[in-house]
Amino acid sequence: MDNIRERAMELFKQGYNCSQSVFGVFCEECGIDLETALKLSSSFGGGMARLREVCGAVSGMFMVAGMKYGYSDPKDSLSKTEHYKRIQELAEQFKEKNNSIVCRDLLGLSAQKESYIPEERTDEYYKKRPCAEIVGDAAEIIYEYIKSHEINGI
Repeated sequence: MDNIRERAMELFKQGYNCSQSVFGVFCEECGIDLETALKLSSSFGGGMARLREVCGAVSGMFMVAGMKYGYSDPKDSLSKTEHYKRIQELAEQFKEKNNSIVCRDLLGLSAQKESYIPEERTDEYYKKRPCAEIVGDAAEIIYEYIKSHEINGI
């Protein structure tokens, strides 16, 4: 899992959305193929289909955490509690680095709804959007979390 940050950023620069870029780079770690990972995470780009809500990179990070550490028994309140704590900790790490987990805040946009039509990925697009770096941050945070918990046997 070397250069995870760069690999996630490269997926983004290839045209995948922020969520796909984070979740896609962890597909093997999550036990799924790339196409499935890309389809599963495709709805979360642009803060949920360009609604500019929770950042897609953050959603991708949470999806990785769910695949690695999530719960499946609805009656297992301890596992649910532990997982929600984990997700809140990951969100806090992302916030410490980027000041928010909300797409519109990260991009400095108004609360006004945008078009559902994605912007064309041009050189100008990449100059005005911090998304590639944000994708790298999210990938790095979840990678470090996985790495530290494997070392500790958790």
